[in-house]
Amino acid sequence: MSARILDGSQIASDIRKEVTAEIGAMAAQGIRPGLAVVLVGHNPASEIYVRGKVKACAEVGIYSEQHAAPETSTTADLLSVVDELNQRDDIDGILVQLPLPDQVDAKKVLLTVDPAKDVDGFHPLNVGFLSTQRPGLVPCTPAGVMEILKRSHIPIAGQHAVVVGRSDIVGKPAAMLLLNANATVTVCHSKTRDLPAVCRQADILVAAIGRAGLITRDFVKPGATVIDVGMNKVSDPAEFQRLFAGDSKREETFRKKGSVLVGDVHPEVALVAGALTPVPGGVGPLTIAMLMYNTLKAAKMRRSSGLEVSG
Repeated sequence: MSARILDGSQIASDIRKEVTAEIGAMAAQGIRPGLAVVLVGHNPASEIYVRGKVKACAEVGIYSEQHAAPETSTTADLLSVVDELNQRDDIDGILVQLPLPDQVDAKKVLLTVDPAKDVDGFHPLNVGFLSTQRPGLVPCTPAGVMEILKRSHIPIAGQHAVVVGRSDIVGKPAAMLLLNANATVTVCHSKTRDLPAVCRQADILVAAIGRAGLITRDFVKPGATVIDVGMNKVSDPAEFQRLFAGDSKREETFRKKGSVLVGDVHPEVALVAGALTPVPGGVGPLTIAMLMYNTLKAAKMRRSSGLEVSG
């Protein structure tokens, strides 16, 4: 038996098409959602992410602008940038690209973002809305996980979901969304005793711990759905062999690039799981698709003059 591969790229493409159609309908009313991205310094990974977000905005019809701040920016500098964006009516979403330099109080900056424009869903007000099942903005990656499950027709209500990882960005909100969808939820972390045994109870296993190939086949109940949120770069030959020995296609990539991407789930899990998200091409593409959805949702909630808000 081999797991059904859940195609995140296709699901993300479907969501983008839906968002594009809704934005087209809003344009007829003279409304165009706007997203502002704040990028501090020159972190190469952050720059790649931001380019992807700006490109996605152009494709779906969202107005976007980038605010580049120098590496030497202080907390006060960034609070001033965010404050100005909070005041602007043409900006519906504000995204502060993390990580921020050490001298900046990141929590203070994120707390200053207007919760109605918090398209990352990190503001405590939106966290509170999520935990009390009120309409608000939900973090993009966990929202994407839910879309994969729902659109792949994987039952959630009454299922036992185990989330490995308790970050504020993925683990905790994913657990809350699953709970809100009537799953029985267990959250695991580095201090969990006998992690494989707890994971083996899962009908739905969400791996979001940031450790390459940690989840091996002995963590997985046969037939379970496994959602791999991890994105890890493997460049150590011994680690590569542990994960991909005998995979000629990956070996070729490793020889050429000196590294490969792997999730938190070992490839051997495909032999026991019922369904599995790949890395790349699983949860990753959903993160930007859900950012587009959140920007549209923020625009509708802020300007709710007869505009219907779904989700």
